[in-house]
Amino acid sequence: MKIGILGSGPVGLTLSEGLVRAGHEVILGTRNPSKESLQQWIRKIGNNVIAAPFREAAAQGELLVICTSWAGTQKAIEAAGLWNFKNKVVVDVTNPLDGKGPDQQGRLSFSIGHTNSAGEQLQAWLPPDAHVVKALSCIGHESMFRPQHEQDAPTMFICGNKRQAKTTVTELLQQMGWIDIVDMGSIEMSRNIEPLSILWYAYGFRTGTWQHGFRLVKKPS
Repeated sequence: MKIGILGSGPVGLTLSEGLVRAGHEVILGTRNPSKESLQQWIRKIGNNVIAAPFREAAAQGELLVICTSWAGTQKAIEAAGLWNFKNKVVVDVTNPLDGKGPDQQGRLSFSIGHTNSAGEQLQAWLPPDAHVVKALSCIGHESMFRPQHEQDAPTMFICGNKRQAKTTVTELLQQMGWIDIVDMGSIEMSRNIEPLSILWYAYGFRTGTWQHGFRLVKKPS
């Protein structure tokens, strides 16, 4: 599958490499495709990833992944062209951080929440026939591909309005090494999934470790 990724930060690079290793072609959307450090990274990864402007990545991608900073997300979508999202599954990896960074106790803050979420806002910005699925927002980029943990496999929580879109994203996550994937319902559940990123970061800040994740423990019936 050709996958368009919008965002070339650590999350975008990690997902690009993981998806290439899983057998997909990646078009990495970015503001500056010719940036030398990015081109060096591409040469290291191999032939199945290229960098391109946002619009080209969105046009070529059969499935799209958005992993821009929250402050730059709407502009990236506009640069990509709304028509390029029509009838496509869109994986939302964003969190609506306020951009101020952690305080002295390692606490992050959101710019929206409780009655809205990044997932819902993304669905509202995009055409109605773009199918947003929230995924991969509750864990650090280091563990997004083939998550390795000392104990049991972590859980990946997803949500979205279209069942078939969630099935497609579940299959993609399985190819990336996720075993336990839990569908939490409609896109409004992003309000509950996104704050897990705050907990994830706070634990890492306090312990100095960044390989942890969440696990839903199911008691035997």
